[in-house]
Amino acid sequence: MQSSDRTARQASGNGRFDPEAPGGNIGGLSTALQNAVDKPLMPLHSRDLLKLPCKISKMETLPPPYPLKCSSPKAKVFLVFFSMVVCTAALFILQLKFFKPRGKDFYSYEVNDSKGKTVSLSKYRGKASLVVNVASACQHTDANYRGLQELQREFGPSHFNVLAFPCNQFGDSEPNSNKAIDAFAKGNYGVTFPIFDKIKILGSEAEPAFRFLVDSTKKEPRWNFWKYLVNPQGQVMKTWRPEDPVENIRDDVASMIREIIKKKKEDL
Repeated sequence: MQSSDRTARQASGNGRFDPEAPGGNIGGLSTALQNAVDKPLMPLHSRDLLKLPCKISKMETLPPPYPLKCSSPKAKVFLVFFSMVVCTAALFILQLKFFKPRGKDFYSYEVNDSKGKTVSLSKYRGKASLVVNVASACQHTDANYRGLQELQREFGPSHFNVLAFPCNQFGDSEPNSNKAIDAFAKGNYGVTFPIFDKIKILGSEAEPAFRFLVDSTKKEPRWNFWKYLVNPQGQVMKTWRPEDPVENIRDDVASMIREIIKKKKEDL
């Protein structure tokens, strides 16, 4: 009995739990726990990490959720095609937004006068216009210049104008310079209607304003003095050949002018 008590006391004094010690084991366990709580914690240094039994393995990089590069040639072709479509659509939208559309009517064009100065045909908007390709050395020159000036004197210039465009593409019948053309028409026929810069009306170099007249009517001039009657909104209403007399044109011009005057009165 004394021996057992002594053994228990020794275990308790050493602060160790001895499962083989009879009696006093609870006291030894209690003393050991108390010593563990009272003992201050030692700071952990980086060198202590090297003594850890586990080794930190190299971190593996997770694969991305989608491939970063297109490995398939078909995919690359599709991306190039798609980019081209997007760029084309963007350019088209920008053009519609920032660039004013041209060529909707005859008066939306610009031309050069006989002195080479740019003139906007919009100055004739709201009036009737008889657009003619003229020439100085043609079998129709005399009759047409006289008839055109007669129309200009009778109806112009408040509501009507003859707009003359010299052209040398038919039989080389207008070889003169702009200055010579202007002097010829005024000196021989006393014309008061505007004569513009000499142009081409056939082929790829055709004057855009005259090309509009041809495209609108599907009637391309086959000789000099082809005539196009343009209404106040810039649309072609009727055409005449060089051999058609002025009397055939006068009634249509007079009718259009009456409509212009009537509309002006209604707008007052």
